[in-house]
Amino acid sequence: MPLPHLLLAVVVMAVWGTNFVVIAFALEHLPPLLLAALRFALVFFPLALFVKRPAGVSWRNLATYGVLIGAGQFGLLFLAMKDDITPGLASLVVQSQIFFTIGLSMRLSGERVGLYQWAALALATLGIAIIFANSGGGATPLGLGLVLLAALCWAGGNITARGAKGAPMLPYIVWSSVFAVPPLVVLAFVFEGWPAIEAGLRDADAASWAAVVWQSVGNTLFGYTAWQWLLARHPAAVVTPMALLVPIFGMSASAIVLHEPMPAWKLIAAGLVLAGLALNLMWPLLRERVRARG
Repeated sequence: MPLPHLLLAVVVMAVWGTNFVVIAFALEHLPPLLLAALRFALVFFPLALFVKRPAGVSWRNLATYGVLIGAGQFGLLFLAMKDDITPGLASLVVQSQIFFTIGLSMRLSGERVGLYQWAALALATLGIAIIFANSGGGATPLGLGLVLLAALCWAGGNITARGAKGAPMLPYIVWSSVFAVPPLVVLAFVFEGWPAIEAGLRDADAASWAAVVWQSVGNTLFGYTAWQWLLARHPAAVVTPMALLVPIFGMSASAIVLHEPMPAWKLIAAGLVLAGLALNLMWPLLRERVRARG
């Protein structure tokens, strides 16, 4: 990968990782479901006036992806981050979507799980178990459960996106986002209520609105478009392992900016989860290189 492309990949990972701190700032004034609705509303409008709906992608596919990623992944993630999990741990635990994606994909295709994948899953599960055992130190059981459900929804979105058969990511993200907004608005009214919504909109300061805009423009439009651009130019085996940097940026930013404590148990848990992710992502690439040399 040329150096400019490598730097772009690192920038995307930095944006996605530090975004968990940005979310924490936005949640200081805005209710979580309202925040998620605003995020996806700004992704859809006004860009939909200039970006055509991706050709060949059904409305059903767009709606499924929008609901899974909008109401599922980010709605649940924001709910958890409001009071039940720190940004650093959230950035780590949500990466379990990789294992959920593999599980769903293999269930649909009938493929068998490889030994290295079982080993990777065991490492990551042990790390999450350590987080659960120390639930008073950054994540409640509810928060951990919500983030794991968010990761499952993310995995479902990944499988749905595959059904779009190589549709350009920017139009796909823009036009699927319109389906994320209605369920998030309904859930916000039901579970958060108009008084909380009104108070959030009234009390939100410039930093809160900047965080909302960053969610839409920086994290979503720039991040996903740049990632898709890289995947279109380089093998997935080269690009995908860069995702390991997301929790590293996330935990580092949370420690530096929000002064999130990083006791030994949290670092051990992070090491185990990252080791599991690394084994899962890197083993096929290493195996291919060994076969090529042999």
